[in-house]
Amino acid sequence: KIINDEIYIPAGREMWKTLTQAQGIKEGSEEANCKVVMFADPFCPYCNKFWHQVQPLIKDKRVSMTTLLVGVIRPESGQYAAAILAADDPRKAWHELENSNGKNKPALKENTPRPVFEQIQRNQQLMDKLGANGTPAIYYLNKDRTLQQILGMPNAQQMADLAACK
Repeated sequence: KIINDEIYIPAGREMWKTLTQAQGIKEGSEEANCKVVMFADPFCPYCNKFWHQVQPLIKDKRVSMTTLLVGVIRPESGQYAAAILAADDPRKAWHELENSNGKNKPALKENTPRPVFEQIQRNQQLMDKLGANGTPAIYYLNKDRTLQQILGMPNAQQMADLAACK
């Protein structure tokens, strides 16, 4: 209990600050009860499924979400992550990809802008630092301000906990 209270919980809160400061695709209201950060790959079917499941919660202003794109699934994942982030409206490009279940891909850029390349690298390093080795990797601070982690597709209980910010 002491180790948890003195080490893990404060470390989780520090990590949460880093996560929420990361540049990503933001969805939802700032007033949402639960703020969620998801690491996602453009080709991740479970990221897509989770994205669809969380949309009603975003619409109801219960959850706001920041998506940090990484390239881990396919060799071209990084290129598509870069194309989304370099789009005039990254949120719209991400929505088009997710709403089409991966069929409506953004046009690849000939050269990835340096800041976009660095953003994807930072996301990858952050994901590695958190010990997540796949997508989706989902994080939120619960009502007790303890960092919660869901690796992979959330099950029904994890989804209910996230919706309630438990």
